[in-house]
Amino acid sequence: MQHNNSLNTIIRSRRSVKPEQYNTTPIAESIILEMLENARWAPTHARTEPWRFVVCTGDGLKRFAEYQAEQYKLHTPAESFNANKYDKLKTTPLKASHIILVGMKRQETEKLPIEEEIAAVACAVQNMLLTATANGIGAYWSTGGITYHQAMKNYMGLGENDKALGMIYIGNYDIELPEGVRSGIEDKVRWEQ
Repeated sequence: MQHNNSLNTIIRSRRSVKPEQYNTTPIAESIILEMLENARWAPTHARTEPWRFVVCTGDGLKRFAEYQAEQYKLHTPAESFNANKYDKLKTTPLKASHIILVGMKRQETEKLPIEEEIAAVACAVQNMLLTATANGIGAYWSTGGITYHQAMKNYMGLGENDKALGMIYIGNYDIELPEGVRSGIEDKVRWEQ
């Protein structure tokens, strides 16, 4: 049996690289397209391919940042409103080269359990994150901001039974990434022989 050590290296060296860590060098569109293409090859029960993506870059980043900040202001009671959070929602997206908004399109018949559709989208996201790692660029899957609010579904053009599942921030970086830390598998695996 042949081992693919490069795949093991990519999986084990993937790190969340957040927008504050990005430099201003844009990501080539060819890499974004490769990420999206690799997402398409995620496992999907009954081939529903439930993933839906909206790619924001350039002025699209500004529009999304403005939209999510205004939605936060619109839907937050005055006594709970946090000006720092508002400012962060308005400026953080602008630190990325691209943001890929992640959604799940529910199967029309709803025959499959929704968990299987969400799992398929998560697999697609992992494929994108690993593609980013393989290309030496930073990526971070965030479920912050307006992710779980109706406003995000509206922005993405998702239907009532669909779900928004976050956003992937993407950018180049100059920092040294930390070593990964995981506990052993001994407490998480039981062998039946």
